[in-house]
Amino acid sequence: MKRLMWVLPAVLLLAACSSQGTTASSPGEIGRTAGGAPFGANDSAVANAPAAKAAPPQQGSGTANGVPVPQAFDPTRSVILTANIAMKASDPWATAEKAQSVAIDLGGDVIGLNESGSKDDRIAGLTLRVPSQQFTEALRRLRALDADVTSSTVNGQDVSDQFVDLKARLAAKQAEEQRYNALLTRATTIDEILKVDSALGTVRTQIEQLQGQVNSISARTQFSTITVSISPAIAPVVTPTSTWDPAKTATLAFATLAAVLRGFADIAIWMLVFGWIPLLALAVAVVLTRGRRIARPA
Repeated sequence: MKRLMWVLPAVLLLAACSSQGTTASSPGEIGRTAGGAPFGANDSAVANAPAAKAAPPQQGSGTANGVPVPQAFDPTRSVILTANIAMKASDPWATAEKAQSVAIDLGGDVIGLNESGSKDDRIAGLTLRVPSQQFTEALRRLRALDADVTSSTVNGQDVSDQFVDLKARLAAKQAEEQRYNALLTRATTIDEILKVDSALGTVRTQIEQLQGQVNSISARTQFSTITVSISPAIAPVVTPTSTWDPAKTATLAFATLAAVLRGFADIAIWMLVFGWIPLLALAVAVVLTRGRRIARPA
């Protein structure tokens, strides 16, 4: 009896230990993935995996050439982006060529170019078109050119609601076109065919108009326009310092003396050429006066 009393607590203790071991191991058995791998294995793989790299900063953030570059716009919205940049450069034509290269390198093109002037008076104006995804990068590169940006304007027109409305109207008109096509196949008389065909032509015209508007907005949202105007940089005027220079003063004095002597010489030449005319008039007057005195009676 005493042995039984000692054996019973030992059995109960072993049963308790067994139940704890089963409870501890149950999450690994129950928590399995669809492929049969336990969650514990996935947790260890995640723990041993290298830390994920931080997301790079958004393209276009920061400043360039002293002008802040805007953050990228929300890609989920339909936005028509435009920009105007005015800058001054020592060689506007060369800077315009670099600006064209920026647009071409980013998958865009040049839709307008105007260059005029000569030498130090050259000016350039160009209109660039770049993919909307590269809009901020294009602004950053343009502002990084060897030129001083004097002004910069970025505008965005959100046409998401208009775009959705046009697509909904287009889908409705296309569904209407299908219904008219179905009616046209069931028309039996010429009058019915003519009426359905007329209505079908009207619907198709509206579909073409809506499709053109959708394509126009889609093209304007996929490509952004950047207008760049480049004017010549004006070199600062250096004011010479006024210092006394005896040699310069003597040179100026001799130059003035030479000018005065030339003036006197010119006067003498004029008197030599035209001076005999008043002497001739005086001689004629004297002769006439004497002639009158002789002809007068005593």
